[in-house]
Amino acid sequence: MLNNGNKSSINQANALYRHGDVLLRRIDNIPNAAQKRAGTTLAHGEVTGHSHRIQESHGVQLWVHGSEMFLEVKQESATLIHEEHRAIELPQGIYRVWRQREYRPDAYMEVED
Repeated sequence: MLNNGNKSSINQANALYRHGDVLLRRIDNIPNAAQKRAGTTLAHGEVTGHSHRIQESHGVQLWVHGSEMFLEVKQESATLIHEEHRAIELPQGIYRVWRQREYRPDAYMEVED
């Protein structure tokens, strides 16, 4: 989904948000066995030290379930920021978070900034 700042009537169900090597998809609920995770960082770049993170430290909650991560935006919206990307606004809701992976002949690796 292109987040161009327009307040259009786009259906928010299953909306996708791309922020560099992080992808978020709006979902209906968090798995029951998920556990709270402290902080607001979705992905940390080990090469650059930059991170994809939620600017507001209140009104959001990260959750983990196995290797899966979820973001709950409890307030009207939250701002996803990174030093090398434009900030995007995420409306209130629940999101599944993925990090981009790259194929190598011996394994799939998460992309690092």
